[in-house]
Amino acid sequence: MEAIQYRHEWKHEISYLDMLTLRARLSAVMEPDPHAKNGKYLIRSLYFDNLSDKALREKADGVNMREKFRIRYYNGDKSFINLEKKSKINGLGTKYSAYLTEEQAQSIVDGRTDWMMENEQPLLREFYCKMKYQGLAPKTIVDYTREPFVYAPGNVRVTFDYDIRTGLRTTDFLDTECVTIPAGDAPRILEVKWDNYLPSIIRDAVQLTGRRVTAFSKYMQCRIYG
Repeated sequence: MEAIQYRHEWKHEISYLDMLTLRARLSAVMEPDPHAKNGKYLIRSLYFDNLSDKALREKADGVNMREKFRIRYYNGDKSFINLEKKSKINGLGTKYSAYLTEEQAQSIVDGRTDWMMENEQPLLREFYCKMKYQGLAPKTIVDYTREPFVYAPGNVRVTFDYDIRTGLRTTDFLDTECVTIPAGDAPRILEVKWDNYLPSIIRDAVQLTGRRVTAFSKYMQCRIYG
């Protein structure tokens, strides 16, 4: 069995001026993500939680071992949709993914899930069980823009996330005409992720005076409004 790779992660709330400064630094030492279009992409996610908002409460309480499920696609392209499970243990994170067709994703949104029980992808079977026995259900759409940079040594990924929007209680995330609204005064977020080590050239490039590591959650920010 392949070993699970847990990743380190920093998050910082930054200003627009911070982003301009960091973008110039990172462009000199990192490569843009080859999957980005014009240096960025639009991300749409649908997050799941149970009736007692387990994922939301565990994030707010800083529970040491927690997980959350979402379905996600990029740039409005519904030909490549993923179910994702993000897990955190002792501050380290990992992500599991399973491919979904547009029809499969819509059936999950609609609550038609029996087909998942026999699916060959283990993550889909796990998700089915947790929908059935833990009551996981769609909660809210989260939209935002991401600018990603990559650096091969250390498998480093640095991103700027901004223009965070919420679908309130709307869950039909495959409807590209679905209206979303700004999630309050949401900040711009710098995220730095790496495997076993963070090269000093990247560590130095992302340093900002007076900026502290934050536990900001886009899901939490959007759930404030629904």
